[in-house]
Amino acid sequence: MNERQFEGYDLIGDVHGCGDTLAKLLEVMGYRKRSGVYQHPKRQVIFVGDVVDRGPHIRQALNIAYDMVTNNHAQMVMGNHEYNVYCYATPDKRDNDNEYLRSHSAHHTRFVAETFEQFANYPLEFKEYLEWFATLPLYLETDQFRVVHACWDEAYVKDYQARFKTNRVSPEILEASTDLDSFEGRVLDRLMRGTSLKLPENKTVKSRDGFNRHFFRTKFWALSPKTYGDVVFQPDPLPKALNDRELDEDELAQLLYYPANSKPVFFGHYWLQGKPMPVRSNICCLDYSAVKYGRLVAYRYDNDTKLDPDKYVWLYVDPLSDKDFERA
Repeated sequence: MNERQFEGYDLIGDVHGCGDTLAKLLEVMGYRKRSGVYQHPKRQVIFVGDVVDRGPHIRQALNIAYDMVTNNHAQMVMGNHEYNVYCYATPDKRDNDNEYLRSHSAHHTRFVAETFEQFANYPLEFKEYLEWFATLPLYLETDQFRVVHACWDEAYVKDYQARFKTNRVSPEILEASTDLDSFEGRVLDRLMRGTSLKLPENKTVKSRDGFNRHFFRTKFWALSPKTYGDVVFQPDPLPKALNDRELDEDELAQLLYYPANSKPVFFGHYWLQGKPMPVRSNICCLDYSAVKYGRLVAYRYDNDTKLDPDKYVWLYVDPLSDKDFERA
């Protein structure tokens, strides 16, 4: 974490190109633009990643986040969408058949299309952001709390820190991570995409964004789970027959458990819905589907040992115009 001490932190969930609403949310929380940068005299923002992709004002959102981070008014961990954009844009210089670190398949292109389109006329600016992505931290930890994009895996965090002596990525680490069987690939996948289980018997579930998925996202804090329904954590529900299916030993071995007495952990990634509230007294997901007619959410952290439902701030988002139309 940065050396300067702040009285509090404002952790902001997945922005996904909702730049206008991000600016308004900052203003609601008392941040003002000075010398072109949003800032607060006593507080600092922490973005949990996924500022890019999907939304109408990706360039604006990135400009706000980048300026705040480089002027020490914010921090940001890498999200899987920053990772995807970087790898999609970066040539693969290794001696193999891949032209880029992430293939330009129709599936991959669909995820990053809005970002590349909105930066089409700003190549030098985009290059600067890509170089910044390659230096972002994978996770943050203070004496009081932790931040990661999707999943806090204590063993992987310790191994990563021991191996690289940093919480940050690098171009070399990102290149190596495209091999999902490598140490880098396993760690980045876990921290930025979370845990998941493969559906049995080649079954698929069609998600709301139109994809047939063979996996479902799982909690990393379920205590003594018995069934798929005990661990599923995503906006798309499982069919009842799968929801009631018992977990076998191999599946149980793939799950994590984040202890109830550990530091509060903040993350995004999971497209929640409804009124923001803690998942548990030390677990806070801040992704409330901003770009899908949801809410752009922040939690105002003041060294809370237990998370407080009254400390959430949010704006509803109109994803077509990126204008907030209601505040609760």
